Amino acid sequence: MNIGNFFSKILYGIDWLIVLFILPIILAGLVTMKSFAPLEEAGFFFNKQIIWVGLGFAVFFVFSFIDFRFLKRTDVLVFIFLANSLILLALFIFGNISHGSKSWFDLGFVSFQPVDMMKLVLVLILAKYFSRRHVEIRDIKHIFISGSYAFIPFILVLLQPDFGSAMIIFLIWLGMVLVSGISKTHLLLVFVAGALIFASFWFLIFAQYQKDRIADFINPLADIHGSGYNAFQSTIAVGSGQILGKGLGFGTQSRLKFLPQPQADFVFAAFAEEWGLVGSLLILLLYGLIIYRILYSATFGAYNFEILFGMGIAIFFMSHILINIGMNLGLLPVTGIPLPLMSYGGSHLLFEFAGLGILMSMKRYSRSVHRDDTKNEFLGA
Repeated sequence: MNIGNFFSKILYGIDWLIVLFILPIILAGLVTMKSFAPLEEAGFFFNKQIIWVGLGFAVFFVFSFIDFRFLKRTDVLVFIFLANSLILLALFIFGNISHGSKSWFDLGFVSFQPVDMMKLVLVLILAKYFSRRHVEIRDIKHIFISGSYAFIPFILVLLQPDFGSAMIIFLIWLGMVLVSGISKTHLLLVFVAGALIFASFWFLIFAQYQKDRIADFINPLADIHGSGYNAFQSTIAVGSGQILGKGLGFGTQSRLKFLPQPQADFVFAAFAEEWGLVGSLLILLLYGLIIYRILYSATFGAYNFEILFGMGIAIFFMSHILINIGMNLGLLPVTGIPLPLMSYGGSHLLFEFAGLGILMSMKRYSRSVHRDDTKNEFLGA
């Protein structure tokens, strides 16, 4: 193979605009980690994140060359789903407690959070399930059957307890149910039933202290000296950035340690304090462009499975972005959800790149199918 053909093969199938939009977000996270802390601490997070970013891009490009059409086999996906469920179950025996949640495996040289892998597996198995049932999709049973795939990891993660990741799992299921064409009336009935059950628990079963905890969770700023302290400090950091920010390295909330986890959960608040509204809007614009390109790449799918997988990856990213930024603004509870591509940590970063790499692979190896045929199949024509 000559050099020209080699580079043509590399370029083919990769959405380089996604790569272009990813780079400034990663750089924003790295610059923020480097600026907010004393030199030795900043260097620790910065240096480790550089390694994770390099590994993430390696996963992205390697996965884009692997033919993942074998994932369309039901037996393969069910095996992967059950294996990941067992890994989540093993956390209760071998897991390491961090921030009150038993959600990590501590391997000594590295920590691993298996729920990040399960989120990607859930997108795959739901894409497979809905792709084969487009003709009968309005049957209410598909809400319950697909819900069972999400319910297993949801409960296992909720019991750790990791409410944030449990909510991501729920939102992935809900988003894919909505785009699959399931009857909205049936879905509404399910949610009405859930609301009635919750109301009966509220008035008949929950003690007052349990009601207070739920109220604090719904309104994180209700108790700024207790459960709402982190959210309160985050809103101060975001607001103090004003229009143009305080400047790189001048974020007082993060440098003076008022803002907790400025390299991870609250990296957006630390960034907003230094770069202001203008910088924050630029980050949001870049995320929007990434979501758009993910959905655009999904349109190259030859069949429902590829299209639904692309939509699922978009939902995966949107869920993390909305929850993390919502909690940084004090609008949502603090749940420990990382901001994609920007927060410190390798576990979530590797599986974000893995999801994008699989999407590129599906685009690369997608069979040539007439667009009208694909559209008719997706709409159940």
